[in-house]
Amino acid sequence: MREARGSQRRRRDVRHSRRRWVRTGLPVVLVVALLGAGVGAYRYEWGPRYFPGLAADPVTEPEQVLPPAGLDLPAWTDPAPVAASLDTAGTVDPTRVAAALRAGLADPDLGPHVVAAVSSLTPGSATWTSADGTYVPASTTKLLTLGAALATLGPDHRFTTTVVRGDRPREVVLVGGGDPLLASKPLTVAEQGATYPERADVATLAVATAEALGGSGRVRVRYDDTLFTGPSDNPAWRRDYVPDDVVSPITALMVDGGREDDGDTRADDPSRAAAQAFADALSAAGMTVAGRPAPAAAAPDAEQLAAVQGAPLADVVERILDVSDNEGAEVLGHQVGLAVSGTGSFEAGAAGVVSTLQDLGVDMSGDTVLDGSGLSRRNRVTTSSMLALLQLAAGPGHDDLRSLVTGMPVAGWSGSLTYRFDDGPALARGLVRAKTGTLTGVHALAGIAVGRDGLPMVFVLGADRVAAEDGLLAQDALDRAAGRLAACRCAG
Repeated sequence: MREARGSQRRRRDVRHSRRRWVRTGLPVVLVVALLGAGVGAYRYEWGPRYFPGLAADPVTEPEQVLPPAGLDLPAWTDPAPVAASLDTAGTVDPTRVAAALRAGLADPDLGPHVVAAVSSLTPGSATWTSADGTYVPASTTKLLTLGAALATLGPDHRFTTTVVRGDRPREVVLVGGGDPLLASKPLTVAEQGATYPERADVATLAVATAEALGGSGRVRVRYDDTLFTGPSDNPAWRRDYVPDDVVSPITALMVDGGREDDGDTRADDPSRAAAQAFADALSAAGMTVAGRPAPAAAAPDAEQLAAVQGAPLADVVERILDVSDNEGAEVLGHQVGLAVSGTGSFEAGAAGVVSTLQDLGVDMSGDTVLDGSGLSRRNRVTTSSMLALLQLAAGPGHDDLRSLVTGMPVAGWSGSLTYRFDDGPALARGLVRAKTGTLTGVHALAGIAVGRDGLPMVFVLGADRVAAEDGLLAQDALDRAAGRLAACRCAG
């Protein structure tokens, strides 16, 4: 057994060495291969999102092309009806689900604590569960946060960043509105075709402000980030997360997620950095900026000079889920706190998420939520609450939550699952859509898989006591388990 185990380990080491080489050495080849093999799905679903120029024109495509001379083709006829429609109202057979998953979830690489739950899209239908059902959710927490944000604010809500007159002559105040995707500058022409969704930016805001001030003259810049209160570093996080640039301090006025120009380091004071970017853009627009930006609370009745609005919340949610944006999720958590209790803080946000989901009918009594992103290792979530939220988002009657489903990465294709699912059933690539959760020793997937019989299933898989050296192997094991759901005829 030891020899067999060692042989298995060596095969896996070789596979993961090959994967690391593929990830770093063949990105262009992979992109070309995906575009060639998956052009249909890419063109009609993901293409319009990230590369609008590739979107199909419903008027001119497909074009009618004359056949070669001498070729006798049959007359066009209406296609036969589809043999069977997708059964979204079916139920899972727990016995079949167990047969598909039990052996894979016993993989020792997953460690001693593995949880799993699978059900259909119908709330209250048969569910297969494994273990006690409570786990450290890591970034699958974002599903809870973003679901609550959509429910409280609505999918069409847009966040506004404004500039108002200050208390003194020739003084302006940049007021943060808690826009999670606010940028320091507008997208380039190339980025506009490859970046989703649209972004508001402080450079455009500065140009509008300069125009309102006459286009020239001396001005002082102040900034107001008082929309959010409390600490900018969550007490439930590890103490080194903010100092070591794992995550930015969370404020109501952040550009580029609090990142510096190098894209890797974070600003110690994101609000001041955003104000400086605004001041630099004011200078570029012809204004003379005196001194450095300083904090100041804007008067409630101050005259508004200019404003910019971000993308609709539904689009923001899709982006945050796709790339697992920690800062964006935390900002939206604060927005939930504001909407529910009038307080934008970590504590109020977490409480607002729990109460909002509880009001939707999701039983959160067994859950402990302390942040919006899932960085806290003290979070505990039940598989039943996660399944219930996914059922609401995917089912009828909750169109406002739909971007929780559309925003989840697609296995082997997009976002945080782009380079995963390269092991196990190949058909899982494209039939599994899931949010990832990853911390050291913690790995999770929560999403939707469509089985071989056409039954869509919601699922949660988690392992939160994984040996650090087995992280990639644990990810593989969870991917294979989710892939087996796509390969399963699990309908009852």
